[in-house]
Amino acid sequence: MPVELKSRDEIALMREAGRIVAQVLEILAAEVRPGLNVRRLDEIVREEYRRRNVIPTFLGYAPGNAPPYPATVCVSINDQIVHGIPRDRILQEGDIVSIDLGATYKGFVGDAAITVPCGNVSPEAMRLIEATKGALWAGINAAQPGARLGDIGAAVQEYAESRGFSVVRDFVGHGIGRHMHEEPSVPNYGERGKGRRLQPGWVIAIEPMLNAGRPETRVGPDRWTIYTADGSLSAHFEHTVAITEHGPEVLTLP
Repeated sequence: MPVELKSRDEIALMREAGRIVAQVLEILAAEVRPGLNVRRLDEIVREEYRRRNVIPTFLGYAPGNAPPYPATVCVSINDQIVHGIPRDRILQEGDIVSIDLGATYKGFVGDAAITVPCGNVSPEAMRLIEATKGALWAGINAAQPGARLGDIGAAVQEYAESRGFSVVRDFVGHGIGRHMHEEPSVPNYGERGKGRRLQPGWVIAIEPMLNAGRPETRVGPDRWTIYTADGSLSAHFEHTVAITEHGPEVLTLP
Protein backbone atom coordinates (compact mmCIF):
# COMPACT_ATOMS: atom_id res chain seq x y z
CA MET A 1 0.00 0.00 0.00
CA PRO A 2 1.21 3.57 -0.64
CA VAL A 3 2.29 5.68 2.31
CA GLU A 4 -0.02 8.63 2.92
CA LEU A 5 1.78 11.97 2.73
CA LYS A 6 0.65 14.42 5.42
CA SER A 7 0.14 18.13 4.72
CA ARG A 8 1.52 20.85 6.98
CA ASP A 9 -1.94 21.34 8.48
CA GLU A 10 -2.28 17.63 9.20
CA ILE A 11 1.18 17.50 10.77
CA ALA A 12 0.21 20.48 12.94
CA LEU A 13 -2.78 18.50 14.25
CA MET A 14 -0.54 15.51 14.88
CA ARG A 15 1.92 17.77 16.69
CA GLU A 16 -0.88 18.81 19.07
CA ALA A 17 -1.95 15.18 19.57
CA GLY A 18 1.68 14.31 20.26
CA ARG A 19 2.12 17.17 22.70
CA ILE A 20 -0.85 15.94 24.72
CA VAL A 21 0.52 12.39 24.75
CA ALA A 22 3.91 13.66 25.95
CA GLN A 23 2.41 15.80 28.69
CA VAL A 24 0.23 12.97 30.03
CA LEU A 25 3.17 10.55 29.86
CA GLU A 26 5.12 12.94 32.10
CA ILE A 27 2.24 12.88 34.59
CA LEU A 28 2.13 9.08 34.52
CA ALA A 29 5.90 8.74 34.91
CA ALA A 30 5.80 10.95 38.00
CA GLU A 31 3.23 8.61 39.57
CA VAL A 32 5.40 5.49 39.26
CA ARG A 33 6.55 4.45 42.74
CA PRO A 34 6.55 1.34 44.94
CA GLY A 35 3.04 0.69 46.26
CA LEU A 36 1.18 2.22 43.30
CA ASN A 37 -1.75 0.21 41.97
CA VAL A 38 -1.14 0.00 38.21
CA ARG A 39 -4.85 0.48 37.53
CA ARG A 40 -4.44 4.07 38.77
CA LEU A 41 -2.46 4.95 35.63
CA ASP A 42 -5.49 4.13 33.48
CA GLU A 43 -7.67 6.28 35.73
CA ILE A 44 -5.28 9.22 35.36
CA VAL A 45 -5.35 8.97 31.56
CA ARG A 46 -9.14 8.95 31.55
CA GLU A 47 -9.21 12.03 33.79
CA GLU A 48 -6.61 13.93 31.76
CA TYR A 49 -8.15 13.07 28.41
CA ARG A 50 -11.60 14.19 29.53
CA ARG A 51 -10.09 17.47 30.69
CA ARG A 52 -8.22 17.93 27.41
CA ASN A 53 -11.13 16.71 25.23
CA VAL A 54 -9.14 14.06 23.34
CA ILE A 55 -9.98 10.46 22.52
CA PRO A 56 -8.00 7.55 24.05
CA THR A 57 -6.79 5.82 20.89
CA PHE A 58 -6.10 2.46 22.52
CA LEU A 59 -9.46 1.98 24.26
CA GLY A 60 -11.51 -0.60 22.36
CA TYR A 61 -8.82 -1.23 19.74
CA ALA A 62 -9.31 -4.75 18.37
CA PRO A 63 -6.88 -5.95 15.68
CA GLY A 64 -7.11 -9.46 14.29
CA ASN A 65 -8.43 -12.03 16.73
CA ALA A 66 -7.64 -10.07 19.89
CA PRO A 67 -10.49 -8.90 22.14
CA PRO A 68 -11.09 -5.13 22.32
CA TYR A 69 -8.35 -3.51 24.38
CA PRO A 70 -9.98 -2.62 27.74
CA ALA A 71 -7.84 0.35 28.85
CA THR A 72 -6.58 3.73 27.71
CA VAL A 73 -2.88 3.00 28.23
CA CYS A 74 -0.53 0.02 28.01
CA VAL A 75 1.57 -0.67 31.11
CA SER A 76 4.17 -3.42 30.76
CA ILE A 77 6.30 -4.43 33.74
CA ASN A 78 9.67 -6.21 33.89
CA ASP A 79 9.47 -9.17 31.45
CA GLN A 80 6.37 -7.75 29.77
CA ILE A 81 7.44 -6.15 26.48
CA VAL A 82 4.32 -4.35 25.22
CA HIS A 83 0.51 -4.24 25.44
CA GLY A 84 0.29 -4.91 29.17
CA ILE A 85 -3.19 -4.21 30.54
CA PRO A 86 -3.20 -1.99 33.67
CA ARG A 87 -4.88 -4.23 36.23
CA ASP A 88 -4.88 -4.41 40.04
CA ARG A 89 -1.14 -4.96 40.45
CA ILE A 90 1.00 -3.20 43.02
CA LEU A 91 4.36 -1.88 41.80
CA GLN A 92 7.41 -3.12 43.69
CA GLU A 93 10.79 -1.55 44.37
CA GLY A 94 13.07 -2.41 41.45
CA ASP A 95 10.37 -2.90 38.82
CA ILE A 96 10.81 -1.28 35.42
CA VAL A 97 7.60 0.06 33.93
CA SER A 98 6.96 0.66 30.22
CA ILE A 99 4.08 3.04 29.50
CA ASP A 100 2.70 3.29 25.96
CA LEU A 101 0.08 5.95 25.23
CA GLY A 102 -1.92 7.19 22.24
CA ALA A 103 -4.30 10.13 21.81
CA THR A 104 -6.59 11.11 18.94
CA TYR A 105 -6.99 14.87 18.44
CA LYS A 106 -9.33 16.16 15.72
CA GLY A 107 -8.98 12.89 13.86
CA PHE A 108 -5.19 12.50 14.09
CA VAL A 109 -3.14 10.25 16.35
CA GLY A 110 -0.06 10.78 18.50
CA ASP A 111 1.72 7.74 19.95
CA ALA A 112 4.69 7.51 22.33
CA ALA A 113 6.17 5.25 24.98
CA ILE A 114 8.67 5.47 27.83
CA THR A 115 10.18 3.08 30.35
CA VAL A 116 10.75 4.33 33.88
CA PRO A 117 12.36 2.81 36.98
CA CYS A 118 10.24 2.15 40.06
CA GLY A 119 12.36 3.25 43.00
CA ASN A 120 15.88 1.84 42.98
CA VAL A 121 16.47 -0.62 40.15
CA SER A 122 19.39 -2.90 39.35
CA PRO A 123 22.33 -1.58 37.31
CA GLU A 124 21.38 -3.97 34.48
CA ALA A 125 17.82 -2.63 34.43
CA MET A 126 19.06 0.95 34.30
CA ARG A 127 21.48 0.10 31.50
CA LEU A 128 18.62 -1.50 29.57
CA ILE A 129 16.43 1.58 29.97
CA GLU A 130 19.18 3.95 28.87
CA ALA A 131 20.16 1.72 25.92
CA THR A 132 16.56 1.54 24.70
CA LYS A 133 16.17 5.31 24.87
CA GLY A 134 19.49 5.74 23.06
CA ALA A 135 18.43 3.25 20.39
CA LEU A 136 15.27 5.27 19.78
CA TRP A 137 17.28 8.43 19.20
CA ALA A 138 19.71 6.57 16.96
CA GLY A 139 16.72 5.55 14.85
CA ILE A 140 15.29 9.07 14.83
CA ASN A 141 18.61 10.55 13.73
CA ALA A 142 18.70 8.06 10.85
CA ALA A 143 15.21 9.08 9.67
CA GLN A 144 16.43 11.64 7.15
CA PRO A 145 14.59 12.48 3.91
CA GLY A 146 15.95 10.27 1.18
CA ALA A 147 17.23 7.66 3.63
CA ARG A 148 15.71 4.18 3.65
CA LEU A 149 13.73 2.26 6.23
CA GLY A 150 16.65 -0.11 6.61
CA ASP A 151 18.80 2.80 7.77
CA ILE A 152 16.48 3.32 10.74
CA GLY A 153 16.38 -0.37 11.64
CA ALA A 154 20.14 -0.76 11.28
CA ALA A 155 20.79 2.27 13.50
CA VAL A 156 18.53 0.89 16.24
CA GLN A 157 19.94 -2.62 15.98
CA GLU A 158 23.58 -1.54 15.95
CA TYR A 159 23.08 0.71 18.98
CA ALA A 160 21.26 -1.99 20.96
CA GLU A 161 23.53 -4.90 20.15
CA SER A 162 26.70 -2.89 20.74
CA ARG A 163 25.46 -2.50 24.33
CA GLY A 164 24.71 -6.19 24.79
CA PHE A 165 20.92 -6.17 24.33
CA SER A 166 18.68 -7.90 21.79
CA VAL A 167 16.07 -6.28 19.56
CA VAL A 168 12.52 -7.67 19.46
CA ARG A 169 11.64 -8.71 15.90
CA ASP A 170 8.00 -9.72 16.36
CA PHE A 171 6.76 -6.14 16.94
CA VAL A 172 7.83 -3.10 14.95
CA GLY A 173 7.14 0.59 14.42
CA HIS A 174 4.60 1.85 11.89
CA GLY A 175 3.20 4.69 9.89
CA ILE A 176 0.69 6.83 11.76
CA GLY A 177 -1.87 9.53 10.97
CA ARG A 178 -5.65 9.25 10.92
CA HIS A 179 -5.13 5.69 12.13
CA MET A 180 -2.74 4.41 14.76
CA HIS A 181 -1.25 1.80 12.41
CA GLU A 182 -0.62 2.80 8.81
CA GLU A 183 1.98 1.98 6.18
CA PRO A 184 4.90 1.53 6.31
CA SER A 185 6.13 -0.99 8.87
CA VAL A 186 9.26 0.35 10.59
CA PRO A 187 11.42 -2.54 11.85
CA ASN A 188 13.95 -2.00 14.64
CA TYR A 189 16.49 -4.12 12.75
CA GLY A 190 17.70 -4.21 9.18
CA GLU A 191 20.37 -3.38 6.66
CA ARG A 192 21.46 0.08 5.63
CA GLY A 193 20.44 1.08 2.12
CA LYS A 194 17.54 -1.38 2.02
CA GLY A 195 13.80 -0.78 2.10
CA ARG A 196 11.56 2.06 1.02
CA ARG A 197 12.97 5.55 0.70
CA LEU A 198 11.72 8.08 3.29
CA GLN A 199 9.78 11.00 1.83
CA PRO A 200 8.91 14.40 3.30
CA GLY A 201 5.32 14.14 4.50
CA TRP A 202 5.70 10.68 5.97
CA VAL A 203 4.88 10.35 9.67
CA ILE A 204 6.12 7.22 11.42
CA ALA A 205 6.28 5.80 14.92
CA ILE A 206 9.76 4.55 15.77
CA GLU A 207 9.60 2.25 18.80
CA PRO A 208 12.51 0.01 19.75
CA MET A 209 11.83 -2.79 22.24
CA LEU A 210 15.02 -4.19 23.74
CA ASN A 211 15.41 -7.34 25.83
CA ALA A 212 18.14 -8.09 28.35
CA GLY A 213 18.07 -11.69 27.13
CA ARG A 214 16.99 -13.20 23.83
CA PRO A 215 14.62 -11.46 21.40
CA GLU A 216 11.91 -14.15 21.29
CA THR A 217 8.45 -13.34 22.64
CA ARG A 218 5.33 -15.09 23.90
CA VAL A 219 1.70 -13.97 24.20
CA GLY A 220 0.04 -13.98 27.62
CA PRO A 221 -3.33 -15.62 28.39
CA ASP A 222 -5.15 -12.28 28.08
CA ARG A 223 -4.17 -12.37 24.35
CA TRP A 224 -2.72 -8.87 24.67
CA THR A 225 0.29 -8.82 26.97
CA ILE A 226 3.55 -9.76 25.24
CA TYR A 227 6.34 -11.26 27.37
CA THR A 228 9.97 -12.10 26.79
CA ALA A 229 10.12 -15.83 26.10
CA ASP A 230 13.05 -16.33 28.48
CA GLY A 231 11.70 -14.15 31.34
CA SER A 232 14.36 -11.45 30.90
CA LEU A 233 13.70 -7.75 31.40
CA SER A 234 12.42 -5.62 28.51
CA ALA A 235 12.19 -1.88 27.85
CA HIS A 236 10.30 0.18 25.26
CA PHE A 237 10.59 3.76 24.00
CA GLU A 238 8.66 5.40 21.16
CA HIS A 239 8.21 8.74 19.43
CA THR A 240 5.98 9.87 16.57
CA VAL A 241 8.26 11.41 13.96
CA ALA A 242 7.50 13.50 10.87
CA ILE A 243 9.92 13.31 7.95
CA THR A 244 10.46 16.86 6.70
CA GLU A 245 12.67 18.36 4.01
CA HIS A 246 15.02 19.50 6.78
CA GLY A 247 15.16 16.22 8.69
CA PRO A 248 13.10 14.34 11.30
CA GLU A 249 10.74 16.29 13.58
CA VAL A 250 9.66 14.59 16.80
CA LEU A 251 5.95 15.32 17.30
CA THR A 252 5.57 13.70 20.74
CA LEU A 253 7.37 16.28 22.84
CA PRO A 254 5.69 18.21 25.71
